[in-house]
Amino acid sequence: MDHGHRFGFGSRIAALAAVFGGAGAVWAQETASGADPASVEQMTLSLGQIFEKGGWTMYPLLLASVLAVAVILYLAVVLRAEQVTPRLFRKDLLARIQDRDYVGVRDLCNTRANPLGEVTLAALDCLEADPRVDTPLLKDVMQGEGERQAMFIAGPAQVLLDIAVVAPMLGLFGTVLGMMKAFQVVALDLAKAKPILLAAGVSEALITTAFGLLVGIPAMVGFAFFRSRAARLTASLEAAASEVLTALMRKRTP
Repeated sequence: MDHGHRFGFGSRIAALAAVFGGAGAVWAQETASGADPASVEQMTLSLGQIFEKGGWTMYPLLLASVLAVAVILYLAVVLRAEQVTPRLFRKDLLARIQDRDYVGVRDLCNTRANPLGEVTLAALDCLEADPRVDTPLLKDVMQGEGERQAMFIAGPAQVLLDIAVVAPMLGLFGTVLGMMKAFQVVALDLAKAKPILLAAGVSEALITTAFGLLVGIPAMVGFAFFRSRAARLTASLEAAASEVLTALMRKRTP
């Protein structure tokens, strides 16, 4: 019985090898003899057909691609120096601190909301609560608010990293499901397993992997780009906050 079991397993392996060998032979023969234009046209799939053949995993991948594009557009608008430390705002802010116009400083920060304004408001609140607050404590207050603003600056870019990691995994999962579906033909009945149909099923299964990489690679590139920009903007915010702190300490009421 043990010999019969090994013989049956070997027969199945040989049958699978024959199936793939036959598919490779057919493909090589068609390539060598030149493909018929009609068959080439049939092999060219539209985007809708590719999406349909990819299976249900294409839907979350499509959602991930839309989300990635939306985040990239959002970061392209938000992650700019004029949105974090506006030049004219910074100049006007320092001028009002120089004149000790703290009411005007607060009005300016409330009117033109930006990370530098939020850090300045935190410093004003601390000074109003304790006009005699020492410089290290005021610096800590501004630094704490600056770190919170830095999280808002760099946080959305993390979404791109998540998409870059998850999208290829979704594509691979779709490929595994497609491969299982393709090999199910062989598992049910070896005699009815046609090499062309099996090869077509495998190629369709790989669609999800390709689409997952198509979504994940641009998302990873976008994450690297905007992470670098966010780091530069955070450094600019720290420098501007230091200027505000210095100006407040010089003009504070003795």
